[in-house]
Amino acid sequence: MTTTQAPMVSPAHTSTGPSGRPSPGEVPFASGADVERAVGAAHQAFASWRRTSPGDRAAALRRAASAVRAAAAELGDLLCDTTGRLHGESVASAQVAADLLDEAAVSGLGVAGRTLAGSAGSADWVRAEPYGVVAVLTPWNDPYPAAAGLLAAALVTGNTVVHKPSERSLAPGIRLAEIVQECLPPGVLEVLPGDGDVGARLVADERVRVVAHVGSSTGGRAITTACGARGAKALVENGGKDALVVDAGVDPAWAAEQVAIGAFTNAGQLCTGVERVYVHEAVADALLRELVQRAEALCAGDPRDEQTTLCRLVDERQLAVVESHVDDALARGARCLTGGHRLDLPGAFYAPTVLVDVAADLPVMTEETFGPVVPVVVVPSWEQALRAADSGAYGLAATVLTPDQRHALQAVEELEVGTVKVNAVFGGAPGGSADPRRASGQGRGYGPDLLGEFQLLKAVHWEPAPTGPR
Repeated sequence: MTTTQAPMVSPAHTSTGPSGRPSPGEVPFASGADVERAVGAAHQAFASWRRTSPGDRAAALRRAASAVRAAAAELGDLLCDTTGRLHGESVASAQVAADLLDEAAVSGLGVAGRTLAGSAGSADWVRAEPYGVVAVLTPWNDPYPAAAGLLAAALVTGNTVVHKPSERSLAPGIRLAEIVQECLPPGVLEVLPGDGDVGARLVADERVRVVAHVGSSTGGRAITTACGARGAKALVENGGKDALVVDAGVDPAWAAEQVAIGAFTNAGQLCTGVERVYVHEAVADALLRELVQRAEALCAGDPRDEQTTLCRLVDERQLAVVESHVDDALARGARCLTGGHRLDLPGAFYAPTVLVDVAADLPVMTEETFGPVVPVVVVPSWEQALRAADSGAYGLAATVLTPDQRHALQAVEELEVGTVKVNAVFGGAPGGSADPRRASGQGRGYGPDLLGEFQLLKAVHWEPAPTGPR
């Protein structure tokens, strides 16, 4: 067995350090027998969980939300220590997870089917029924909201779940699952530690009816193929190469602030972070000056220090990806206005980087960099910027900054992405739903519509049986 930090199969199998938290290397990754046990337990628990009333299922999620909210400081410590994310952001991420559990508890009490207008003397309706066992595979970069949203939607609709958090943020993922697990009957939520091999075993199990995955596009494609081969459903949110478009007429300082927030938050390690920028030539020079100043003002260091504004990358493997993209761009004609190098600090720190004169076909423009790097392309018109933003393999999200209402509505209409943000790089009301496009995945990503992804519809036609002899 391969070992890593903080794995667990179930509470009874957990090994912890002196703090009571899982510690590195103490528990092995799940074996094939562990996968079999976890899926078997979830499969057995499904019969009773599906018959549990929606109100009782929602009540369990509300208890879980309260428990997660009470443990937000602990969860924040774990995420900060494991991935290097700023401590305040880590705690806030746990609080978002609690909000998502509460949200599902409310939306899960909505209409679970509909009646139909049939012929006189008969009754017709459509039932919404759970699939059965759902596998939930979640990422390392923002593990709490990603897991909470999927777990809550699957559980409140009557499915049972086997959850595999990413091995790169295993301690936070397992602790969140433990807290939710304690609010549920045995077997309704099982947790497996492991890497891609464990995930592949889970995806291949015939008893798993739905696989919900948030993570890399490579993993998502493999999951979609495996599920298709055996008739299971795949719900995948994969990578993105999100663009930000800056129109003429915007305040360059404000636009630079939006770019910096989108590109450098969590050191660029967010699925909907800004990975490429197209700026109108009328405001390009001023925006670039402002952006460089903001990049150079960021303070890297201890993520628990309130003065720190730039965290490290999750590990050396991710740092190598960032370095390769930047070095390749510089070797092929791009210019670096600031950054472009590793920082001389303990850990995988990379300087906030602004690139210009970047060719459209370079990896830093076409592949996920997932680091504090922002390539900026100067364009002569809004139309050209919009076309460039809509290019590429991905379709997760995009941002446009414009004072022109017509341009904003054009962007909403024409950008083939799941989420369009106008004049705010992050934000959005609770309850929104989105479908990732193209290589970014398939199926509802979040919101109340996500519940439907975990439900089968069954049409029922009923007529009274004849009475007496015919």
